[in-house]
Amino acid sequence: MIEAQGLTKRYGPKTAVDGITFTVQPGRVTGFLGPNGAGKSTTMRMIMGLDRPSGGSVVVNGKPYAQHHSPLTEVGALLEAKAVHTGRSARNHLRAIAATHGIGDKRVNEVIEMTGLDAVAKRRVGGFSLGMGQRLGIAAALVGDPRTLILDEPVNGLDPEGVLWVRNLVRYLASEGRTVFLSSHLMSEMAVTADHLLVIGRGKIIADGPTATVIAQATEETVRVVSPQATDLAALLQGPGVSVTSDEPGVLVVSGATSIQVGELAASNRVVLHELTPVSGSLEEAYMSLTQDSVEYHSSEVPAELTQEGSR
Repeated sequence: MIEAQGLTKRYGPKTAVDGITFTVQPGRVTGFLGPNGAGKSTTMRMIMGLDRPSGGSVVVNGKPYAQHHSPLTEVGALLEAKAVHTGRSARNHLRAIAATHGIGDKRVNEVIEMTGLDAVAKRRVGGFSLGMGQRLGIAAALVGDPRTLILDEPVNGLDPEGVLWVRNLVRYLASEGRTVFLSSHLMSEMAVTADHLLVIGRGKIIADGPTATVIAQATEETVRVVSPQATDLAALLQGPGVSVTSDEPGVLVVSGATSIQVGELAASNRVVLHELTPVSGSLEEAYMSLTQDSVEYHSSEVPAELTQEGSR
């Protein structure tokens, strides 16, 4: 378990993390989201004792990281995959980490096999691709068979098979009762991996809850309706707070009314329906809505002619 109370970090006049309080529970995957510069990496570094808080506190499994007698068995972390001696082989890199805790080669061989590094274990790390470097970083985090796992952008550089592997791995570890804290900018992957979300913006927590709840609260559910009497139904639906749009004949997109309300209205007026589908918002939409006032670096809009060109 990770517990932060009033956690704060200042760099001179800049406040990177501003008095945040949160708990990362065992037995589930907790996703950590936020724009660049929001304070994610600083928060993770404070959890690992690499940055000293300017205020507040954070403990892992009941203690600050530095106070654990055997930290590798308590917390495994991937914060910077390139923090490796490039002249060492992958196996020797892992053996060096394991040796600090008296962990034998048997466990090193297990994590090499677990992370798919068997074929390259004897190669120097300096020649690794980005994806293989990520796998090595995850292997290093797993060497101590830790109770808590902290991964910063673990799928960066991985191919689709690697992304699926990370997803299955973290969900399996959480199912064993471990604490898994995971950051990523890949919203589609986070949506199917994380059970719980923490969203940070400008150093403050702006959302903390189950993934489905965060999405529901930040987006508006619509209803897709297909009917040969779409025009009649659209007229019936007109009212305060209800919006009806149509992108193609016979198809309506309704907001401000539930699928039950639309279905009952159609039935009472003998309107034939071919489809009645509630459409929930995506995590990407929820994220953009939540962080729209917290983005430090804004990009200019893509010119319409380029968008049209790209769709051809």
